[in-house]
Amino acid sequence: MAQRRQPRRAARNGTPYPEALTAFGERVRLITPDQWDSPTPCADWSVRDLVNHLTGEQLWVPELLMGATIGEVGGRFDGDVLGDDPVTAWTEAAEAAREAWAVPGATELTVHLSFADASGQYYLDQLTTDLVIHSWDLAEGTGRLTRLPAELVEFALGEFAGYGDLSGSGLFDPPLPVPPDAGPQTRLLALAGRRDGG
Repeated sequence: MAQRRQPRRAARNGTPYPEALTAFGERVRLITPDQWDSPTPCADWSVRDLVNHLTGEQLWVPELLMGATIGEVGGRFDGDVLGDDPVTAWTEAAEAAREAWAVPGATELTVHLSFADASGQYYLDQLTTDLVIHSWDLAEGTGRLTRLPAELVEFALGEFAGYGDLSGSGLFDPPLPVPPDAGPQTRLLALAGRRDGG
């Protein structure tokens, strides 16, 4: 995710980033060989493209937490980062990112994002929300595990409420209307321009 205004509310501790990594990883490991080219709810992204995107995001984490700028990293993580073994590429990138965030004080750092300098906490919240939404996208693309963990849905729903309409970024469709009695996952996906099929 990119070019979001920072939420006005105070940052908080306890972001469920490790759980979000686990949820996405579970869905990666369920991809069958014939599904890597399958479409996903992300326009123009296949299952492989989606996994590549999330893997690339995790590869950035250690660099940015060490103070690197976008320019200093350059194009190192552009293009295909999955190689011949996408599951291993994802697993290694996720573990390196998890370890980088586990360093005491990581959320208190200033990181140089593509659109502005931001707090480590904001960056962590952003990454987590992206993982949650794309876990559902991946599940839809493969037809497996389309119900997301309630804790992750609740967290991402709170984040999206602070972001507002993100359709102008080109990353999401406009928000969709939902019934008043819609459940949390349906409401979350609608905010991201997605229709919950289950």
